[in-house]
Amino acid sequence: MSINATLFLQIVVFAILVWFTMKFVWPPIAAALDERAKKVADGLAAAEKARTELSFANKRVEEELAKSRNDSAARLADADRRAQAMVEEAKARAADEGGKIIAAAKVEADQQAVKAREALREQVAALAVKGAEQILRREVDARVHADLLDRLKTEL
Repeated sequence: MSINATLFLQIVVFAILVWFTMKFVWPPIAAALDERAKKVADGLAAAEKARTELSFANKRVEEELAKSRNDSAARLADADRRAQAMVEEAKARAADEGGKIIAAAKVEADQQAVKAREALREQVAALAVKGAEQILRREVDARVHADLLDRLKTEL
């Protein structure tokens, strides 16, 4: 065989190989490469979307944290105000109770002073009767002289 025939035969075999490769081998490889490229592109898009969603989620989390901090600070301030109001109310009630106790003690002291004056008047009247008995050397009847003794009590 001559070199021309061998070369021609090799060219024909090579062309058949190229045609076979392009017809049967290359499409699955190209499809696999395209599918892989699509998966990579989808993965990159999903990563970008996830990154965007993560940034939005982080912003929402920060907003919620700030909101909850403000809310908790407001609740603490409200609780402090309520506690102060309760303390002031308790102080006012204690002052009212103290005033009532003092007023009751004054009333009781006044009543006891009146009772003591009445008892003292009775004693003075009794002493006056005894003194009058001693002066007159006879017994003075308290029932008979009740008007006189009442006037004496009121004068004292």
